[in-house]
Amino acid sequence: MENPQNKQSSPQTIIVKKEKSIGISLLLTFLFGPLGMLYSTVIGAVVMFVITIPVAIFTAGLGLILTWPTCMIWGAIAVNNQNKQLTH
Repeated sequence: MENPQNKQSSPQTIIVKKEKSIGISLLLTFLFGPLGMLYSTVIGAVVMFVITIPVAIFTAGLGLILTWPTCMIWGAIAVNNQNKQLTH
């Protein structure tokens, strides 16, 4: 029978990540739209680039009234979800 104290244990790895700021996410997406989303979600930024560019072209920029706030909301939600994952 093995003694549990004699067992070699593998070293424990701890990964430390800093929480992202929702305020910074909102500021970046307000100023830069989909480009600002790269702070919060890369996949979301790519999706919004693909949507925003044609919308801006075909509506002479008026469609940005819808896509810009969408970027802001999506970015804030992505940061919030990421911060929740870090604490759980």
